[in-house]
Amino acid sequence: MYTRLSKEDEDKHQPESESIQNQKSLLTQYAIDHGWDIYSIFCDEDYSGVDSQRPDFNRMIEAAKAKKFQIILCKSQSRFTRDMELVEKYIHGLFPIWGIRFIAVADNADTEVKGNKKARQINGLVNEWYLEDLSENVRMVFDLKRREGKYIGGFPIYGYRKDPADKNHIIPDPEAAEIVRQIYQWSLEGHGRQSIACLLNQRGIPNPTRYKAERGWTCNHPIKNDFGLWNKVTVGRILTNEMYTGVMIQGRRRKVSCKSKVIIDTPESEWYRVEGTHEAIIDRATFEAVQRVLKLRARTDGSGEAHLLSGLVRCADCGSTMSKCSNGRRAYLRCKLYADSGGEKLCTRHSVRLDRLIDLISDRIRYYVQTYYQLDPANLQPQRDTRREALEREQKTLTAQLEKRSQALKTLYLDRVSEVLGEEQFVELNQSFLQEKSRLERRLDSIQKELSEREHSDNQTELMERAKELLRLETVPRELVAGLVEKIEVCERDPETSRQEIRVTWRF
Repeated sequence: MYTRLSKEDEDKHQPESESIQNQKSLLTQYAIDHGWDIYSIFCDEDYSGVDSQRPDFNRMIEAAKAKKFQIILCKSQSRFTRDMELVEKYIHGLFPIWGIRFIAVADNADTEVKGNKKARQINGLVNEWYLEDLSENVRMVFDLKRREGKYIGGFPIYGYRKDPADKNHIIPDPEAAEIVRQIYQWSLEGHGRQSIACLLNQRGIPNPTRYKAERGWTCNHPIKNDFGLWNKVTVGRILTNEMYTGVMIQGRRRKVSCKSKVIIDTPESEWYRVEGTHEAIIDRATFEAVQRVLKLRARTDGSGEAHLLSGLVRCADCGSTMSKCSNGRRAYLRCKLYADSGGEKLCTRHSVRLDRLIDLISDRIRYYVQTYYQLDPANLQPQRDTRREALEREQKTLTAQLEKRSQALKTLYLDRVSEVLGEEQFVELNQSFLQEKSRLERRLDSIQKELSEREHSDNQTELMERAKELLRLETVPRELVAGLVEKIEVCERDPETSRQEIRVTWRF
């Protein structure tokens, strides 16, 4: 006997219930009435009729191929499949060869009855058309919700969670949202994606998949490792996702058809983009600044950080980027076309000392800031420390989880003493609990250190002094350079005067 129930069937308004239990009852009674012995009941729940990868369906096919039974009994042909290709392959193709009789009770379909084939084929076409119509109707409803800016995904992106009051609306998840802000800040400071991933891992912050799992949020993506480590791909997705600015973007990917599981990318022109549907985690200015930094394609020198002007410096003659090189004592920038063209030398060196160029640009930025920016005490009110609040919430959550792990270890030892658990099972579970306990303890230590470092004074005089000190710009931050400088063009040095022109194009 084979039974199946999919989500689309649960929504059907028919007098006769399509529940799995009713299917089993009907088929069991039918078998008893005909004096047949039941070999097995195969059941697939929440699987579409066109899905050829249904687990019990395939187990049944393997058993049929091995000739372990003589009859397949279904309530209707649509329970077996809604795919006409599978109807022809099995019911009209392989089943007769394997000596399998197929019966669909509600359809009066029986392969042993002659003249019944055309009716089964028509039934198969009707089932397939029904599914195609249903798929199209569902897609139209989803597209309408996308156009209205309603969230229809199963799991929001990292940093958000579903609004308990409205499943089609998302709200910031305070703890994860603060991590997203930190990722953007690190990017502005010049850290690359791999460097940011390392910083997150060093602090014991779980990656998005592990984060969801620890909170009991089920997801379709299994945890690939037991460590919850970040990687540059995950960081890159977060840094380029405009949804963090309060813009709802959906429809980036779609299935080829209702009969295929293949998913393809959708052209950006076909995406559904609606402004202001949810609270922003990252403001627009910060997001655009990060995009500019990413477009610079800054390369690191092995330390995990790019130099202050990375990606901004160009050759004034050919327009190529200036690549970094070193003579062992000092770092230089030179025309990349010159360096890559070998003996042909399609351009000249345009060499310039990196430290002198950085000093030149930094001095100019200091001049502009100190000349045109007036410090207003009204802007120095201490702001709410959202990072500290998020850390304290995470600390509370992790402390509760650690207590649960400790209690679980006690229970585990008692079960071993009582011989409820075998030695091998005990060792495996004990090792897993200890590893998780150790990870939680490391993260708690990291949080405590960061909380200690975030102790600050709200004294207005001290805030003013700190602001003045920052405005001296003894160290010019990379995010400021990326925000103010469009490009820096280096001309070739005059061989007679040794004078070298540097042209700076500003964003203001």
